[in-house]
Amino acid sequence: MEERIIIIILFIAGVTGILLISRNNWKRYFFLYLISAISGLLICYAFVAIRLYSFPDIPFHDGLAMPVGIIVTVFPFLVLFGVFYSPEKWIWKIPFYWTIVHLGIAGEVFLKQTSLFRFSTEWDLWDSYTLWWLYLILFDLLGGKIIPRENRLPIPDDAFRYGKWGWIVSHVILISTIFLAGVYTGAALFR
Repeated sequence: MEERIIIIILFIAGVTGILLISRNNWKRYFFLYLISAISGLLICYAFVAIRLYSFPDIPFHDGLAMPVGIIVTVFPFLVLFGVFYSPEKWIWKIPFYWTIVHLGIAGEVFLKQTSLFRFSTEWDLWDSYTLWWLYLILFDLLGGKIIPRENRLPIPDDAFRYGKWGWIVSHVILISTIFLAGVYTGAALFR
């Protein structure tokens, strides 16, 4: 039952986010959505096929090897969110995407505690961490070419300066997820 609720919440959140962002230029955002959804499916399928991870129990996906509904909503939502709100200067893109990557990894750790998601011995969180960075940064570059500046709402550079809201939000998320990673590692080591 818990897995069904997780799938429903993730799907609804992904679809809602995609629709809200896409209304700014639905043709271009839909094109970016398609590219990110298809690439997400291909990457995930490749990793499942070579058994780097698996999805033992996926509600609403009878017979499928991976949670297609989540892959075509949550991953593209993160891409669209990143492209829409990403700061213009690279010095501020790094903490922005760092925060998103940490939330993604925290989500993976949470999902590992359910029957939805399993890593094989050849795959670990560091591999996921690296892949999240590559996926989001490459789509930021691609999205910057597809989506015109007037259809984006970059977070102002000033927001990431010390004491401003972007600095506070990113630091709270980063420090919290790093702390939780330490707790998770300690719990795993001393089982």
